[in-house]
Amino acid sequence: MKADIELQQSVLDELKWEPIIDASEIGVSVQSGLVTLNGFVKNLAEKWAAERAAQLVAGGKAVTNKLVVNLPEDQQRPDEEIALAASRAIEWNVLISENRINFVVENGCISLHGDVTFQYQKLEAERAVRTLRGLRDLTNDIKVIPVVSATDIKVRIESALERAAAADAQGISIETNGSVVTLRGTVSTSKEREQAERAASTAPGVSEVKNDIRIAA
Repeated sequence: MKADIELQQSVLDELKWEPIIDASEIGVSVQSGLVTLNGFVKNLAEKWAAERAAQLVAGGKAVTNKLVVNLPEDQQRPDEEIALAASRAIEWNVLISENRINFVVENGCISLHGDVTFQYQKLEAERAVRTLRGLRDLTNDIKVIPVVSATDIKVRIESALERAAAADAQGISIETNGSVVTLRGTVSTSKEREQAERAASTAPGVSEVKNDIRIAA
């Protein structure tokens, strides 16, 4: 396991490596393997990119994102323009049932609402609007309506993991609580961890995936 100071430097190096991130105003603190990002970024896309970069660093237990979006003046947009852009982004995305999704934009912050059948549709709606110019924050309150039993969800996930060449299903345990799925275990790479989460999130009826899978040091 990495020492906190070593993990901190690894996260800083990863932030500097990502081309869309300006790491000059981002601070990283680590305590007992728990990574916290502080400081400022210029847009919401950069905030999420920083979080993802920190999550990809081996040795971290969890990432807390406290970054604040400080929009430059030329990046600011009226709520009406953001709402129009969000509407088009969702409408043009073939993976989303746009007639079941609605949203509210206030002071540059967007809240997504509605319901979908699959977890991936909820995540895709978020991805569709996350990079819009002028956004300061995003809340995803879209509900995933369960259409199968918890037992069926577990069977579907296990089958999906076994089919995925990048993921070893034997090293992963699956727990279900209603439509909430928790993944635990150890895998060799971040790709395997992401593959397992993707397999779980695409199972019908899954409303949330908690990925507690660790990457072997």
